[in-house]
Amino acid sequence: QVQLVESGGGLVQAGGSMRLSCVVPGSFRSINTMAWYRQAPGKERELVADITSGGTTTYLDSVKGRFTISRDNAKNTVSLQMNSLKPEDSAVYYCNVAVQRWGYPMGNIYWGQGTQVTVSS
Repeated sequence: QVQLVESGGGLVQAGGSMRLSCVVPGSFRSINTMAWYRQAPGKERELVADITSGGTTTYLDSVKGRFTISRDNAKNTVSLQMNSLKPEDSAVYYCNVAVQRWGYPMGNIYWGQGTQVTVSS
């Protein structure tokens, strides 16, 4: 089992910025798509942004132009820079990674424990 280590999160005023990071500990044959999801109370978990191993990114429409996902392959890290935050961005944010472990024919998906982001108006 791989325990993703998330950092960042907390309380910020509307219009502010915050950065989330997620480290994938260990050595892997490959780390494929890395992503951030979020889930607000009473709502379904939704994909906020993802980035492929080649660096291709996709974003939820509502965060385009405000959020930037990036990865550092040397450090097995994915980050989410969030600018111009809005109260509706408040949610628990989860890191999600797809990895190929050494010696295992099938890939695995791992989730972080989640970090709360609260944007006050």
